Parts: sequence; structure tokens; C-alpha cells
Amino acid sequence: MRHQKVRDLMSDAVIRVQHGTPFKEIAHLLLEYDITAVPVVDEENRPVGVVSEADLLQKMWGAEPDGSAGYEEWSRSAGRKASATDAAGLMTSPPLCAQEDWSVVDAARLMARHGIKRLLVVDADGRLIGVVSRSDLLRVFLRADRAIRTEIIEEALVKTLGLAPSSVQVDVAHGHVVLSGRLPGHVSAPALLDHCRSVDGVVAVEFRPAGEAGAEEAASAGS
Repeated sequence: MRHQKVRDLMSDAVIRVQHGTPFKEIAHLLLEYDITAVPVVDEENRPVGVVSEADLLQKMWGAEPDGSAGYEEWSRSAGRKASATDAAGLMTSPPLCAQEDWSVVDAARLMARHGIKRLLVVDADGRLIGVVSRSDLLRVFLRADRAIRTEIIEEALVKTLGLAPSSVQVDVAHGHVVLSGRLPGHVSAPALLDHCRSVDGVVAVEFRPAGEAGAEEAASAGS
């Protein structure tokens, strides 16, 4: 299936700073635009790091020993950030980035793997062109049921599995897909379910074989 691309969901309005941007200017940008982090780019607009609210707050508690519990874990990085006066000293580097032609699935997996809420988006030359967040990715679940049904019929049934459009009835309500009918011998129910799960916006998939009823006799799966 053809998943939506990161470039289709990203925001291209990205506030950015450079190595020499002063501490107070970064703080002002975060507050003015109500954002929690800002990318740092080089002279060619390639992201080299990210400065977050947490990086700025090192200035409050990380500059000097205070004897508090856990201070033994005070790191060299924290000390550097506590004494930093510009983006070069404050930033965390390298930044995590997504390519603009990544699928939304690729971006979601990277976010989940690293426990982050957003990714910088770069073009083929590595230049910053946008940012994509978890909330952006959730927009795929707002996809219309009619669009989901059309893609399942045209892409999953016909193009991928070689079935006639009318061979399986496809009903979609609020992202829940119900397939009913009789499959030819060369197509298995698990394969059909897998292809349908991969369609953007699908919440769950259920297959009800022709002539059979009841949840206990249906092959079903959620995504």
C-alpha cells in the first residue's frame, strides 16, 4: 500500500536558529511561538542540533553543585549547557531527522524508538524543510471511510491480490473495516487482513467468510 509521506503531513513553518544565536533570543523564540524546542542549522540550512526548554533550564540548576540528591549524576554535557551562552553550547547534537519521502509509518517508528514527539524533516540534500509531530501523524486516522474503502478495493483486492472488485464486500465505518465473501484458493484470509491493515486510516480489520456468522468463526485483527 502507498502510505502518506512525511512531506504531506509536516509543517513547513519552522522557527530555526544558528550556532551563534544568544541564549535569551532562543528563550524569547520558545515563548513567543509557544514551542518547546528549536532546531539549530548551519550556513546551508542543514540541521546540526536542537535546543529545548530543558537545555535552557540547565542554567537554573546545573551550573553549580548544590548537594542535592542525584547530583553525582551531573554530567559534563549538563555542565557545558549550564555555562553556555549561545545555541552552539546549548544544543543536543546530532538531531534526529526524517527524510521528506519517508512514509508516516517510518516516522512513527523512529519517534516511538526514541520516545520523542517530533522530528525535523530534511530534503534529499539534508536541508531543513519542515517538522512533523505525533499530532501530525495522527491526522491519517481522520481519513474519510470512503477513501479507505476505495484504496482497499483498488490497491489491496485488485492490484495486489488480483481479485475482482466485487469478489469481497468491503464496508468501512469509523476506520473499522469489515470484509465479507469467499476467497479463492490462492488468497488466504491472513494475507488479505495484512494488506488491509497497511492502508492509512485503518483502525481494525475483520473478515467474515461467506456462509459463516459469529465472531468466533471470523478471522479478525486490529491494528
